[in-house]
Amino acid sequence: MNAEFAPLLKLARAERLQLVEDLWDSIAQEDAQSPVPDLKRDELRRRKERFAAHPASGRTWEQVKQRARSQHD
Repeated sequence: MNAEFAPLLKLARAERLQLVEDLWDSIAQEDAQSPVPDLKRDELRRRKERFAAHPASGRTWEQVKQRARSQHD
């Protein structure tokens, strides 16, 4: 571990947990502010349009889970 962080290990467990939570929240906030790359946005748009044109081609969440599980058995 980095020597700079050694003092953090001396914090009480509750304080360390709070620190982890605060760090995690700050990372999540940064992620929420990050724009979606154009390539991903374009792919999502393409899939949404395809589904809108052919709604019967979609699957329920249960069908998706069942298929995924059957591929890993």
